[in-house]
Amino acid sequence: MANKETMPTETLAELMQRGNVFAAQCPSREVLKHVTSRWGVLVLVALLGGTHRFSDLRRKIGGVSERMLAQTLQWLEQDGFVLRTSYPVVPPHVEYSLTPLGQEVGLRVEALADWIQEKLPNILAAQQADA
Repeated sequence: MANKETMPTETLAELMQRGNVFAAQCPSREVLKHVTSRWGVLVLVALLGGTHRFSDLRRKIGGVSERMLAQTLQWLEQDGFVLRTSYPVVPPHVEYSLTPLGQEVGLRVEALADWIQEKLPNILAAQQADA
């Protein structure tokens, strides 16, 4: 067992900066919620394909309401994953794209979505066996 005096200790500020998703008050939980929500995953994966306008995203992501898409884009923009570019023209022209950080997280959730798609027959079989 290590001596307490020789063990490195982290300050509260350092712990909060790094994040602890298991801690109830950790800000990483909100980010995790935004990224892994149904619409968050789909928006990130859609934007991996390039820049889109709001209406293009809405058409691409079947079933999302205008309100939920707008809210999801705002969350992802606040988290630093999505870049919103507004052009001063009439009618207004707004485009959404991924930041470098958004590209990173987008690739990670895309891998999860791909895995789910690949394993869907197994998942459905498990659900039916449980029913």
